[in-house]
Amino acid sequence: MATSKDGGKSAAGSSGSEQKSQPAKRGFAAMDQNQQRQIASKGGQAAHQKGTAHEFDSEEARRAGQKGGEVVSRNRAHMADIGRKGGESRQSANRAAAAAKPGNRQGGKEE
Repeated sequence: MATSKDGGKSAAGSSGSEQKSQPAKRGFAAMDQNQQRQIASKGGQAAHQKGTAHEFDSEEARRAGQKGGEVVSRNRAHMADIGRKGGESRQSANRAAAAAKPGNRQGGKEE
């Protein structure tokens, strides 16, 4: 198999400023999203028919979610980021509500 190190591009077709591009998608990744869903759905249906599909009961799902939350909350920088974004969002919502009230000092002059 004869392939070149530059991803199969010829030297004549390359420009002076090379950009690294993603390799072309093939197979499942190249399909449109609807087609992917149809194929994945068939796999899920087959697993259920075979009896090997796992179905969470509510307690098992609750415990899985709790584990995920515990893992995420260990990342202090991530949690600080979430809190900061929430605070910014709430602050901007409060400002917008205050600006919408009649007789506020931030809006235009009311006469």
